[in-house]
Amino acid sequence: MKKAKRTEQDVPGEHRFTIRPMRETLVECVPNFSEGRDTAKIDAIAEAIRTAGAIILDRTSDPDHNRSVVTFAAPAGVVEEAAFRAVRQAVASIDLRLHSGGHPRIGAADVVPFIPLRGVRLEDCARLAERTGRRIWEELGVPVYLYEAAARRPECRNLADIRRGNFEGLREEVLTNPARRPDFGGPALHSSAGAVVVGARQFLIAFNVNLATSDVEIARRIARKVRFSSGGLPAVKAMGVLLASRNLAQVSMNLTDFERTPVDVAFEAVCAEAAREGVGVVSSELIGLIPKKALEMVAARYLKIEDFNASMVLENRLEERR
Repeated sequence: MKKAKRTEQDVPGEHRFTIRPMRETLVECVPNFSEGRDTAKIDAIAEAIRTAGAIILDRTSDPDHNRSVVTFAAPAGVVEEAAFRAVRQAVASIDLRLHSGGHPRIGAADVVPFIPLRGVRLEDCARLAERTGRRIWEELGVPVYLYEAAARRPECRNLADIRRGNFEGLREEVLTNPARRPDFGGPALHSSAGAVVVGARQFLIAFNVNLATSDVEIARRIARKVRFSSGGLPAVKAMGVLLASRNLAQVSMNLTDFERTPVDVAFEAVCAEAAREGVGVVSSELIGLIPKKALEMVAARYLKIEDFNASMVLENRLEERR
């Protein structure tokens, strides 16, 4: 996905240093919304998050995927309320019957993951997800699937399995296949908002590589080579999509454990497969945020620094002295 321009309003300067001294629980939420072209709709969702008291850390929109990702963080109780308000605003403003884009989706608010940052465990975030999911169904009438650490069923643990068939296919299948029905509500999906997937997971890195071709089949072949489910790299999910506005094919990846497969390893794997296909690499993109440790790992590997460790990073050393 292509990053939208950030503004000080999106990521207020006075908030950038607010998180560091906080000592209470801190949870990250990274909801994905099925709208990447209408800025006003995403502005309204972001405002709903802010008014709940959460800090918006990043906001990314892409017109080709027709999708936006808003990253925010807050103590557990606040993050739960902010997530609900964001979903409520999305349900009120996004109609999937009018939506098209390059990214799979089943909901106006498509996926809402909670990620533990400080003072909470993954199982705590799973309980947050369950409470939020139940409230979405009871107050908004939108069915909810629970995924990853919050999943109640093995077949719903993997997000891709839940989204199989997209909104158009799922709304038909849920009526006849009990295995595809939501955890809260249903079986019928909401007519315009579809369903929401809510869950808990560890931090992942959304990382895309843009190829010097418009042939999306090449991107799809490369994605099959590098993703774990097809025998590729551990902890890597990947798909090939077309960026119509740029006339480029993209390998879109989620690195679910960057210590098992670092960013540079995923990038080099895509480059190698692209070379075998006879195409070059134009650029790469980060969607949302990346942990400092992930960049430290890339620096150590690429520069081959002897005995590299985190204390060699200036900011880390300053933090140790606080």
